[in-house]
Amino acid sequence: MTLFSQASSTCRIDGPAGVLQAVLDVPAEVTASTPLTVICHPHPPDGGSMTNKVVATLAKACVECHGIALRFNFRGVGDSQGIYDGGAGELADCLAVIDWARQQRPEAPLLLAGFSFGAWVALKAAEQKKPVAMISIAPPVGFRDFSQVLAPACPWLAVQGDSDEIVDPQTVVQWLERQSPKPQIIVMAETSHFFHGKLLPLRAHVAQFLKAIHAA
Repeated sequence: MTLFSQASSTCRIDGPAGVLQAVLDVPAEVTASTPLTVICHPHPPDGGSMTNKVVATLAKACVECHGIALRFNFRGVGDSQGIYDGGAGELADCLAVIDWARQQRPEAPLLLAGFSFGAWVALKAAEQKKPVAMISIAPPVGFRDFSQVLAPACPWLAVQGDSDEIVDPQTVVQWLERQSPKPQIIVMAETSHFFHGKLLPLRAHVAQFLKAIHAA
């Protein structure tokens, strides 16, 4: 039985600072061209990990849309080796995971997704790895340097809560509006940074975007 024949399985991926802990969530039917989404989690020093509820919601949306979700822990989180590196090392981790995914499934379209800090990492990774689609959930504009972040040249969904207590929603939306190409922007009403009580609507928004991407 291979990793991609199980509904969910753990795997170990060689990263630049040691082995990275990862989980694959796989739909019932898989072909060589089944899309694969690499999902990046929130800020490690603040408790972010691949088991975060928003990250898990993204994975569920991917599987619901007949895609594979690949979640992983950045260095120093869970069973991933290494220590937190302030962003540069975490970006290197993401790039290594993407390379592993492409080696495993060279014919599969690659998508990137991230929540909070993970959204910044995924956007930076996209500059090098050119995904077919991008999903950004509550990107931490104002907490990370977004001045050098380039808009991905692919379909892009950005979801932001209007009651975010961690990042300023207006600052995030203003940054998104300035991007070219501009993403599809969804602002969810009465929604906090961690989408408490709003995970099902978030999943629905992501699934709608993914179904449109896969249909295209």
